[in-house]
Amino acid sequence: MAIREQQPKEFEETVIAIDRVARVVKGGRRFRFRATVVIGDGKGRVGLGIGKGSEVTTAIAKAVARAHRNLITIPLAKGTIPYEVTVRFSGAQVMLKPASAGTGVIAGGAVRNVVEAAGVHDLLTKSFGSTNKINNAYATIMALSQLKSDGRASEAKPKAAQAAA
Repeated sequence: MAIREQQPKEFEETVIAIDRVARVVKGGRRFRFRATVVIGDGKGRVGLGIGKGSEVTTAIAKAVARAHRNLITIPLAKGTIPYEVTVRFSGAQVMLKPASAGTGVIAGGAVRNVVEAAGVHDLLTKSFGSTNKINNAYATIMALSQLKSDGRASEAKPKAAQAAA
């Protein structure tokens, strides 16, 4: 019996939230699980996925598969983002601001998970409006996807915004 060597993972997975959702049927309630997962390589690539399943592990596996399909690449400038950007997604509004070296990531909740997975080391953020983790994560992904290395924001909507609209 050969022992398989553990290959290092290309992406680091972080579970943002696991929720139990119920569907009411004739005999009572049917429970399923919804997992929100962010993956990133720490070098500028990050993806967000949501998956549902009858078990937590199934939901996480589906979310990871969806996150792989929704990968984006962001420009990093000395461990931070090139310029300030503010994005609104549904009820959540997120502002990302570059910070000087040594500041660290000043963020909370889903925003912190997303930017750390992307490999950002110094960043100032502020979340306005909704405290919904999924909407804040999508707003952060949208903000990161609008960044261009030449200093201009793009006008195109990312996949997440098109799917939600």
